[in-house]
Amino acid sequence: MPVPRSSRRYDNSVFLNCPYDQQFKDLFLAYIVGICSFGLTPRTTLEIVGGEQRLRRITMLIQSCGLSFHHLSRVEIDQHDPLTPRFNMPFEAGLAVMYSLVKEAPRHTYFIFEQDSKRLQKSLSDLGGSDVYAHGGTVHGVFREIGNALVAAKRRPAVKEMYEVFEQVSTGLGSIMHNAGETKPYSARVFSDLVVLANELVKQKMIHRQSGL
Repeated sequence: MPVPRSSRRYDNSVFLNCPYDQQFKDLFLAYIVGICSFGLTPRTTLEIVGGEQRLRRITMLIQSCGLSFHHLSRVEIDQHDPLTPRFNMPFEAGLAVMYSLVKEAPRHTYFIFEQDSKRLQKSLSDLGGSDVYAHGGTVHGVFREIGNALVAAKRRPAVKEMYEVFEQVSTGLGSIMHNAGETKPYSARVFSDLVVLANELVKQKMIHRQSGL
């Protein structure tokens, strides 16, 4: 799927649909760094605070973005009582797919990311025919597949460059969480600060590249 090239402001934002748990931390940081490295702005449901109906605000957030990345690798049953599958991520992917099909709506392009490309045919066969960006569950794999998804983007960072930024963001995560009084990276403030840090590091790397350093 080509990257939208419109000059409208929503084209610069990417709705990131992914799990929020400790096991996913490194890939969460990888998606943030990868999206920022392409000059785009990651958005997540972590930004949704306050009392307004959550579903309405999720829908509005998706509609404000020209792109959406959906990490659908977590199809296993959550082992905490009560034992249940995790439906939030495929549900939000469905909202984005539906929005992309509305002709009257601004253009929206969705991308499906999976650890194993074959698993989607079993877990969500209705998306058969959609491109699947299989990352193998690694940070390098996420960077590689973001590059494949955004192949039409003007900015084309190397996987090595993204990984260097990732290492610096990973190092800064502890301080960001401490300043926010959090023990996990999944809060509105921590997410916002991670995006700011990733953008600053990406900008520095671009300056160094242009200066030949």
